[in-house]
Amino acid sequence: MAKLKTGRHTSALKALRQAYRRSQRNQQVRSLIRTVAKKLEIAIAKKDLATAKGLLNETFTAWDKAAKRGVIHWKAAARKKARLADKLARSAS
Repeated sequence: MAKLKTGRHTSALKALRQAYRRSQRNQQVRSLIRTVAKKLEIAIAKKDLATAKGLLNETFTAWDKAAKRGVIHWKAAARKKARLADKLARSAS
């Protein structure tokens, strides 16, 4: 792309486009992991242990993928997973 006459740097414009795309993608992933976690918490609250155990695997996978891609910190994912597993274990007993 040729340099613009308005004085803006083309590299800055490209960085802006990249940041926008990445933020959109990250927003989708964050929405997904929160939705899955909320479904799990609802199943735990309803004492539906069979569904909750199935959702636990799905939740763990979603949080791990988000951490792997750098959307969230890996320790934040580990903390959330541990708390959800603990909630499930407490409701089972």
